[in-house]
Amino acid sequence: MVTPFVRHRGKVVALPRANVDTDQIIPKQFLKGVERVGFGSSLFYDWRANPDFELNRPAAQGATILVTGPNFGCGSSREHAVWALAQYGFRAIIAPSFADIFLANCYRNGVLPVSLPASDVEVLIRNAASGSYELVVDLETQLVSDDSGVSVAFSADPYGRQLLLRGLDEIGRTLLEEASIAAYEQTHGMGSPSPAGRGGQGVRP
Repeated sequence: MVTPFVRHRGKVVALPRANVDTDQIIPKQFLKGVERVGFGSSLFYDWRANPDFELNRPAAQGATILVTGPNFGCGSSREHAVWALAQYGFRAIIAPSFADIFLANCYRNGVLPVSLPASDVEVLIRNAASGSYELVVDLETQLVSDDSGVSVAFSADPYGRQLLLRGLDEIGRTLLEEASIAAYEQTHGMGSPSPAGRGGQGVRP
């Protein structure tokens, strides 16, 4: 289970960089574990060594919405990148475009990827420079808005949208069909292994 995403209001931090790859999001030395915990503190590990890095600034503390440049999440397909973003506290990532595998991983791990036209993203990045900018991201209505009257529609992947609205990963989504799966197995004689499946060779005619 993941935390459902229906409507989120949060503080915005801007990372105006293009082609941010997964090795920068979570460097490879932190990928040794298989548990989905402990990655938030390593988010953007190399960049955060620079005191002037965007997420190190006092105004960025507590941000839950990241606005960034095109092709975010490119590079290797490590799911850990989304785990790190989520565990740091981000609920939504807004960018002109995302790498395909990263996009799918977001939907399956409780982070909403929002693709907006580059011109709209530029406006949000400028607004975030104030250090106290907030956005409302509504997955039900598929709108991004603020208190000044900005309102931009976005499209979400239908399957991924349902996962987020209901707080499900793919295993949880499959378990919703448990009764249907059990009925199918009974109807098609899949409830017990065949003689060959128990290690025998079956019965030859």
